[in-house]
Amino acid sequence: MAEDELKLLGMWASPFVIRIRMMLEEKGLSYEYIEQDLFNKSELLLKHNPIHKKVPVLIHGDRDICESLVILQYIDEKWSGTGPPVLPIDPYDRAIARFWALYIDDKLLPSFIGFMKAATEEAKAEKIADTQTALELLEGAFQKCSAGKDFFGGDTTGYLDVTLGSHLAWIKTTEIMSGAKLLDETKVPLLVDWAKRFITLDCAKKTLPSVDRVEKYARELQVTRWKVATAN
Repeated sequence: MAEDELKLLGMWASPFVIRIRMMLEEKGLSYEYIEQDLFNKSELLLKHNPIHKKVPVLIHGDRDICESLVILQYIDEKWSGTGPPVLPIDPYDRAIARFWALYIDDKLLPSFIGFMKAATEEAKAEKIADTQTALELLEGAFQKCSAGKDFFGGDTTGYLDVTLGSHLAWIKTTEIMSGAKLLDETKVPLLVDWAKRFITLDCAKKTLPSVDRVEKYARELQVTRWKVATAN
């Protein structure tokens, strides 16, 4: 493999993969995307991520980089002179961005999946409440990080924008399946406006899957993998 050749092992619905594709688009970097079946893992995936056996994996020449937030930081440092910065320049701002990125990954997708796996209405309601609480806290984070500008990264998209933006299709899918309003204009108006701006960006248009496709996939998982009884 050529020294600067880039390959990305991923799965189309994974927010962790989507955010890497978003940032590669933002940086204008060419790469080969290789879709993976996570229920029948390929030798390629097992070779390049033998520890966790998960996507995403960025292959840069003969180097393997795993874990999405680590990959974003690698992209930021390796191609610092190309496109917009991923992380803020200021060390304190960088630390704050890392904190909230970990919070997003710790709270959002586990709540979505927990809702879809839940067997009782009480359990579902608990997971929806967890998601709403997380988004309300992220509303405050956006206010501070954006400093009154359009994105978490200020005038341009950055680390937190793609970290949260990669979840937007799953947020909408969870709204449809639960009947609850998660991005609620009365509770998180800044995030609602941010999401509207974010989905118009080229990097979002090129990488975010349709909500219909994610919903179909989630309902299939409920039946085939999670064995959840559904009314639909």
